[in-house]
Amino acid sequence: MRWPKLKLHAESFIAVSPAWILCLLIATAMLAQQPSPPASATPPPLSAEQVVKKLQQRNQERAVALRQFQSTRIYRIQYHGFPSNRDAEMVVKMEYESPAKKEFTVISQTGSQFVIDHVLKKLLEGEREATDAENQRRTALTADNYDFQMDGYENTSSGLQYVLQVIPKSHNKYLYRGKIWVDAKDFAVTQMEGKPAKNPSVWIKKTQIEHKYEKIDSFWLPEQNRTESVVRLGGRATLTIDYKDYKIIEAGPITSVPDVSQTTAVR
Repeated sequence: MRWPKLKLHAESFIAVSPAWILCLLIATAMLAQQPSPPASATPPPLSAEQVVKKLQQRNQERAVALRQFQSTRIYRIQYHGFPSNRDAEMVVKMEYESPAKKEFTVISQTGSQFVIDHVLKKLLEGEREATDAENQRRTALTADNYDFQMDGYENTSSGLQYVLQVIPKSHNKYLYRGKIWVDAKDFAVTQMEGKPAKNPSVWIKKTQIEHKYEKIDSFWLPEQNRTESVVRLGGRATLTIDYKDYKIIEAGPITSVPDVSQTTAVR
C-alpha cells in the first residue's frame, strides 16, 4: 500500500520540536542521556553569554549551508496504565528543502490504531505548529526566552563540552528547564535534558525530556528524542523518536553570516 504524503512547510529545519507535548495526548485520550562523570579540564575563558552567542551564530551559518537532506524517523509510543496498555510504531521518511519545506511520507505503521490516529498522526501535524514563524520566536534558545548559567565543563569522547543551565523566562509549555551540552569546537548542542517549563496537562504528574544529536558531515542533527511522562492515575507514557539514514543531498560551505536574528531557533 502506498501511504499519502503529508506536505508541511516550516520556517527553518532547526526549530525545536516540542515532543513532550504529544505524550500528554496519550494521557488525555486514555483518560478524557546520562552525562559522563565530569573530567578535569581547563575551563575555556568564555561566559555563558558568549557561548550562547556563538551557538546562535553557528546554527545560523549551518542552517544557511544545509540546503537539502532526507532521513528516516521511527516514532514509538508505549503507554502502560489505565485503562489498558497500548503501543504503536510509525516509520516516516522526512525530506527537507531549504528554506522552509518539509515533506513527510509514512512508510509503515503498526500497533494500536487508536494511538496511531490520536497521537502519532498528531505528532506529524505538530511539526507545522512547532515551526511556525511566531512559535520559532517564542521557543528559540535565545536570551529573549531563557536565562543561561555556566554549569561546568565535561570531557567526552568527541571533545570538550560546555554544560549550561537553561532557565525559561516564562511558563510557556513549549519551553523547558534543564541543561544543554554544547560542543566547544563547533558550538552546537549535542545533548539536552530537562522538563517542560509548564505542565502541559493536569493528567500529567511529571515529564522528563532527553534529546541527543549527532554530527553528520558538518551538521549536527537529531539522533534521538525521548520523552517520558508519569500519569497521575498510575500510568506511564514513553515517546521515542529515532533518526537514521541521513543523506545530505545538497549543502554549501559553512561561512560567516553578517547578522544573527534574535528570533533564530538554535539547538
